[in-house]
Amino acid sequence: MTDLVTDGRRLVLPNGEDVPCSMGRSGLISAPDKREGDGATPIGRWRLLQVYYRPDRMVDPVITKLPSRPLSPQDGWCDAPDDLAYNQFVQRPYAASHEEMWRQDGLYDIVVTTDHNTDPAVPGMGSAIFLHCRHETGKPTAGCIAVDKAVLHQILKELDADSWLVIQESL
Repeated sequence: MTDLVTDGRRLVLPNGEDVPCSMGRSGLISAPDKREGDGATPIGRWRLLQVYYRPDRMVDPVITKLPSRPLSPQDGWCDAPDDLAYNQFVQRPYAASHEEMWRQDGLYDIVVTTDHNTDPAVPGMGSAIFLHCRHETGKPTAGCIAVDKAVLHQILKELDADSWLVIQESL
């Protein structure tokens, strides 16, 4: 079991080292108060589920014990609370509101999905809480946790089906 622990500013790696990270532009919020589009990162312990990656931007293969799959330009993530596929991977074009997973800015070159609001997905309680690549300037996310791409690529080797992302107020 590997826990990645963060306060939204630093992420503690499996080897005990801590690295800078980014959180939602609205800061941290208790999970029951999380709402779609609020820009906040939910406090809690979230299982790491699946890795998606841009194969055209990977020099080395993704090595992880988590399920992984390459992204394609048609991939998306539904963020429409009134849609049956809310907080799920979808294929584009998709009629309801969704995020493009094949992003030009590099933030989703590697994405690890979490189990936040998935079993079942409650409409409006927040979607797409990912661990993903950090913007080069360290700017905030829309609610996810983000670390440098090289760091994310390295920690994938440590993750498995018993890995968790622990988001808490302080380290």
